Amino acid sequence: MQIHDLFPAPGSRKDRKRVGRGHGSGHGGRSGRGNKGQGQRAGGTKGPGFEGGQTPLAMRLPKLPGFKNRNRVEHAAVNVSRLDGLFADGDIVDAEALVAAGVIKSIDAPVKVLGDGGLCKKLMVKVDKVSGSAKAKIEACGGTVETLC
Repeated sequence: MQIHDLFPAPGSRKDRKRVGRGHGSGHGGRSGRGNKGQGQRAGGTKGPGFEGGQTPLAMRLPKLPGFKNRNRVEHAAVNVSRLDGLFADGDIVDAEALVAAGVIKSIDAPVKVLGDGGLCKKLMVKVDKVSGSAKAKIEACGGTVETLC
C-alpha cells in the first residue's frame, strides 16, 4: 500500500455548505435564510434566554434575599453542659479530646464552646473560640480558658 492509495471511508467526509455562491449551487439567492425579517439580518438571532418577548424565566423566578459571605468560617459548637458530662475533673479539653469523645467529627474543624447548661468541673479548655458566658462558667469552677485564634 502506498500513500496515494489511502482515502477516507465513504460517507465520513462531507463538503462544507457554501452559501451565497449563485443559484447553481442550490444555496444562492437568499442563502437559505428565507425572505426578509429578523432571521435574515446579520446577528439577527436573540440570545438563548429570549422567549419571544415574554418575560424570561430567569426574571420571573424569585431572587434569594440577602448576602452570602464566601469567607464564613463554620465553627463546631459545643456546650459546657456537654463538656461536664464527658470529661473528668482536671482534664484538658481540646480538638483531639473532643474527636476522641465523639463530640465533633473532624480535628480540622474550628471549635467554639458555648455557655448553655451548667458546669461543675475544673477543666483546661484549649479551643478556637469561647463565648463570654462559657468562659465565665469555666473560670468560676477553677478551670482555665485558652483560645488558639
